Amino acid sequence: MENEKTIATQTAPLTSAAAIAALAALAQESRLAVFRLLVQAGPEGMAATKIAEALAIAPSSLSFHLKELAHANLVTASKAGRSIIYAANYAGMNGLLAFLTENCCAGATCCVSEPTN
Repeated sequence: MENEKTIATQTAPLTSAAAIAALAALAQESRLAVFRLLVQAGPEGMAATKIAEALAIAPSSLSFHLKELAHANLVTASKAGRSIIYAANYAGMNGLLAFLTENCCAGATCCVSEPTN
């Protein structure tokens, strides 16, 4: 983990390897659901037990998924008493989005339209 780039504190653009790791972490149904739930929860995050309850994921499976998201720098963990609180790493998410849209519209005024319902 020492030589992995930390998106949260990274000021340089994301590398392809870090972007691939983040996308790979999100390319699984449970991990995507966990990440989306944590984004909705906001910066205060959620205890692992609450995540497991909300998504009906077994604690052992959830632990594995949270570890994968943390290795991809998409979630952070902090201790609060006897609980571990997980939160979306918004800097990591924004770094990934910036990487994906870096050369959007070949430098011209953005041509991406708003999504329609």
